[in-house]
Amino acid sequence: MYVYTYKTYKSDMSKNFIIILCIVSLGGLLFGFDMAVIAGALPLVKQFFGLSPAQEGVFVSSALIGCIIGVFFTGSFTDKYGRKQAFIVASLLFLLSAIGCGLSPNYILLILSRGIGGLGVGIASIVVPLYLAEISPSKFRGRSVTCYQLAITFGILIAYISNYFILQLQSLPQTELWRGMFLVGVVPAILLCFGVYFIPESPRWLAKNGRNEEVAVISAKLGLTDLHDSPSPAKGNIRELFSPIYRRAFLLGLFLPLFSQLSGINAIVYYGPSILLESGISLANSYHAQLFFGAANVLFTCFAIWKVDNWGRRPLYILGTLGATISLIATGYLFSLEQTNNVALIVSILLFLFFFAFSIGPLKFVVAAEIFPNAIRARAMGISIMVMWISDAIVGQLTPILLASWGAHYTFWLFAFFCAIAFIVVLGYLPETKGKPLEDIEKYWIEKSKKNPSNQNA
Repeated sequence: MYVYTYKTYKSDMSKNFIIILCIVSLGGLLFGFDMAVIAGALPLVKQFFGLSPAQEGVFVSSALIGCIIGVFFTGSFTDKYGRKQAFIVASLLFLLSAIGCGLSPNYILLILSRGIGGLGVGIASIVVPLYLAEISPSKFRGRSVTCYQLAITFGILIAYISNYFILQLQSLPQTELWRGMFLVGVVPAILLCFGVYFIPESPRWLAKNGRNEEVAVISAKLGLTDLHDSPSPAKGNIRELFSPIYRRAFLLGLFLPLFSQLSGINAIVYYGPSILLESGISLANSYHAQLFFGAANVLFTCFAIWKVDNWGRRPLYILGTLGATISLIATGYLFSLEQTNNVALIVSILLFLFFFAFSIGPLKFVVAAEIFPNAIRARAMGISIMVMWISDAIVGQLTPILLASWGAHYTFWLFAFFCAIAFIVVLGYLPETKGKPLEDIEKYWIEKSKKNPSNQNA
């Protein structure tokens, strides 16, 4: 078995590819930052504008609404105009949102600016993993796409760190500090705006549109030697996902992001800091607790980058869903004993975060970017990511209600139940895609359907 080390990781990737990977990953960083910065800004914004509970709810949900709208249009847009054009649009939206939020003179403009940022996040959530999968050689495609998830976790951590240090500033009026929190996002947004003009178009999108001379030039620069002719027509119809050939791929594309949100990660984010504070661990306040969980999430995601192209997607997913199930059962059990100040509870929560961060979290993007045919990959991913955002909205609303009405132990056991279902689905239906060109994965579904014509789920 070939073992990846840091040295082979660097030698596999050309300098040109690494630069492109860093530029593109800024989209993930801004995704994470945009969704996390609200944690520190919300109390200050609420005080500054004197928001009612209803206005507070609109402020929080405006970015999510923008996400859903962005996802809805991105698949068709990037199939028609290319992956790079979608990047350019997303980068400009991120920049406008950061400036708009930081300088908003009134509540209405603040809401519009948050919605614009949500549009950028929605576009990035499709086009970043899609683009990385299409430009990466098969031997490290998993690591490349997982870097997107690492960038998201890093963006979340940056938001927590910047919020913390801005709150320590004594030179600025305390009621205006929320503006600085949003304006921090201007820096990575500007870097992305400049960087996207230097990245190439996806060679697979170019091949689909018959621009073969450009394909050869870009593939040579990227070291992409395993790009083959797609077995499916250049122009596809989204209805193909319901055919016997791609039906299993379509169901996996729906279930994996759904299980990601049903796994309990929202409950951990919501409840984790208060658990740490109640446990007696010496964290000065909730911001320290957020930094602790944010840093742990970044560290644990690195394990996925290390092993995703060595062990493969399937083993990591199986181990991760099983481990998440067990750790959530243990967490619920400790809550049922009212052991909220027990170090064992911290360990069980961190174990869940570990299992989530190397499997359920990043691999939904990796698998979704791999399993669909080239002709409709962007539109199919749009449906997959739409499921993620809608389920995120629903679970995010239900989590505090469940914690309040059912109690933490039953809530965590419910999440453990969903993780157990995810384990069964992955064990029975997820094929291994490690090291295979995207075109070979297409052929896999076609050949599997031919071998099992009577199996309508193939």
